[in-house]
Amino acid sequence: MEQAHVKMVGPVIRGLDANLADAVITAIEMDNPDVDVDVDDQGGYIRIGVPQRCRVTRASLEDALGRKFQLPELEPALSGFAGRMKLTDDEVVWYLERQD
Repeated sequence: MEQAHVKMVGPVIRGLDANLADAVITAIEMDNPDVDVDVDDQGGYIRIGVPQRCRVTRASLEDALGRKFQLPELEPALSGFAGRMKLTDDEVVWYLERQD
């Protein structure tokens, strides 16, 4: 039986800041504990995918980085993303369907 294609969502991070890229991966793994996080490192960029809904919190990013971090600081490192993105002061969520 053929398995249905699972749609992935999540950020595409420029590979310029290895510490930030590693912290984003770690934080996404922490904030999405019940799913497999797919990491595709292409050298110049890293595509991070989670089925259906991907969440990363400021607290998890700060924990992974070991310093204070404001989520808007993440935007310059994003070369793109899959799905729709919602940014608040405390979290970024990538998802498939409109939620408004």
